[in-house]
Amino acid sequence: MTNEQLLVETLVALADTLVDDYDVIDFMQTLAERSVELLDVAAAGIMLSDANGHLSHAACSSEQMRLVELFELQLEEGPCFDAFRLQASVRAATGEETARRWPRFAEHAREGGFVAVSAVPLRLRGVAVGALNLFSEEDEALSDDDLRVVQAMADIATIGILQERLIRDQNVLTTQLESALQSRVVIEQAKGVVAERNRIDVDEAFRLIRTYSRSSNRRLGDVAREIIAGNSDFFVANPPRREKTDNASS
Repeated sequence: MTNEQLLVETLVALADTLVDDYDVIDFMQTLAERSVELLDVAAAGIMLSDANGHLSHAACSSEQMRLVELFELQLEEGPCFDAFRLQASVRAATGEETARRWPRFAEHAREGGFVAVSAVPLRLRGVAVGALNLFSEEDEALSDDDLRVVQAMADIATIGILQERLIRDQNVLTTQLESALQSRVVIEQAKGVVAERNRIDVDEAFRLIRTYSRSSNRRLGDVAREIIAGNSDFFVANPPRREKTDNASS
């Protein structure tokens, strides 16, 4: 599939969420993963704002990205915060520029293997609901065209989050976003349970949970809660991996 075809498919997938009820976390995960596929970046992550305007982690393309974003949240410093506050795209083409603009954040980004960073806001009609981080492992900034593409994706995603209910009732938006952020905490716990039980890394654990969620047509948060409780059919579909034993006869 060419980049052009993938972009069209992505835009269609993002627009397809304009319905009354959909899984916000899975939607954000799709946006993060497609951003990596379409652009010359190593990882992508998304933060959403709560009712008080505080950003929280919502989705990411890898576990390493999630860890760096958590440091960004702790420090309240980095490209995602600037994009959210300014409602404009930001970028730093080199590790030096990243360190100059966000010195504390840059240290953790570098430890995670990232140097060049960019971010675009999730915004609509002067209202920002979050931001999308794009990290690279080499010194190379995203082009203006790349930023326009990802901003278009982010704008469509924002419409998918807000829908027309933002205009009619702000409380609906607040409830939906806070529910999504609460679900993310549960999902992180479930990832740890599955990773330990199946002796796999957390990225693979999340892939299994998400695949099961989609195949059973259920929300990620609901599946994660059942996994933590230990009463999910997920464990039947994904049994723990057994250690290899030496069955050679004497």
